[in-house]
Amino acid sequence: MPHTSEQPSQRLLGIAFAVSAVSAVCLFFVPAFIIRPFRYQAPRALWIAMALRQWAPLGTLITGLICLLLAFLLWRNAGRWRRIILGTSMALVAFSATMARLNYFEWMFHPVDRAQFDAVAQSKLDSKEMIMAVRFAEDARAYPISEMAYHHVLNDVVGGVPVAVTY
Repeated sequence: MPHTSEQPSQRLLGIAFAVSAVSAVCLFFVPAFIIRPFRYQAPRALWIAMALRQWAPLGTLITGLICLLLAFLLWRNAGRWRRIILGTSMALVAFSATMARLNYFEWMFHPVDRAQFDAVAQSKLDSKEMIMAVRFAEDARAYPISEMAYHHVLNDVVGGVPVAVTY
């Protein structure tokens, strides 16, 4: 059993570890949660998400290193369940630090390079479906907003003119 004067310091180390781990995980998960397709995104929330996203690589590096140091200090006196919690937390911190360096939004909002279209008579769109329309000469296209909201970018050729349709 640790010396009585060590218990408060162990508790403080545990609290510092928890705060650092939660901070690292939030730097990745908060922007990923806020910026999602098919969901209203308030301007203030988007500003927060983009600010966190910008600071996430450095922030997760710093908090990850702090967590690693604190986990090392806590490990020796930790029981089985605390070691499991420390290990699981470190895995989440490492995952967050890795994801903060990847552009995971490209996975959610990837462009469509080869659009496929149905004739108006064969379309299964609801009559109330919002669309974006592009027309050059005699060639016209309609792009459903429900699809564009997910992909955000669609590369197409309309009337022989290359276009990038965005939403």
